[in-house]
Amino acid sequence: MNVTRRCILTLSAAAAMAAAPFAALAEGTLNVGSFPNNPPFEFKNASGAFEGFEVDIITEAAKRAGMGVDIEGYDFQPLFAATSSRRIDAAISSITITKERLASQSFTQPFYDSGLGLAARTDGMVKGLADLKGKVVGSHSGSTSYKWLVDNQKKYGFSEVKGYNDPLAALLDLSSGRVDGVTSDTPNLEYAFTKMHGLGVVERITSDEQYGVMMTKGSPYLTKINDALTAMKKDGTLQALHRKWFGTDAPADSSTVKEEPLPNG
Repeated sequence: MNVTRRCILTLSAAAAMAAAPFAALAEGTLNVGSFPNNPPFEFKNASGAFEGFEVDIITEAAKRAGMGVDIEGYDFQPLFAATSSRRIDAAISSITITKERLASQSFTQPFYDSGLGLAARTDGMVKGLADLKGKVVGSHSGSTSYKWLVDNQKKYGFSEVKGYNDPLAALLDLSSGRVDGVTSDTPNLEYAFTKMHGLGVVERITSDEQYGVMMTKGSPYLTKINDALTAMKKDGTLQALHRKWFGTDAPADSSTVKEEPLPNG
């Protein structure tokens, strides 16, 4: 009887040990970094709490993975070092999935298809990229839109490419005439121009940009968060969040609706 009881206890202990990593995974808190001035994707409300499209996404995905979420504000560029050094588990801030970033980071499947836009003053002479020869342009430092300006400076003849720590600062310089054009993700620009007058998107720049949740390389949380995103696509949750924050349905063939493979890097 004692032998049988010892065997049962031993088996129970082994089962508990085997289950422990999964229990720890399910019961933890996902530490998330986010740039706090990126509406409607993420921003701080009057009470200082994070809100936005991506905030709702990561909160719901973590909930489905059995986790809580703690979101901390970061400037955009330090987000990459924060995930690499494991100070945070994940980052959200309209972060485009690229091959270069996949070398040091993990990404979930994409959940939003974006593109770049060129912003200019609506009463000015700049109506497109062709009008920017010899002129000053700017964008958010470290972003793919800033990289695009640098890569295409010679092609379009920009006299200077200015980097900003904050997208709003770039748009304020555009409004005051200190730069002649600003590039950024089109949805961010269009949202900003519902509050800032005298500026508009004068040309869309073709790109295949997609946003995902950036996570520590080899993160133990990646599969669970990615599976939650798949479920949110299938049951219409992501589409509902898109409607909430953008006022429209995402296209049926977009990554907001369709399940996508995990990016390889």
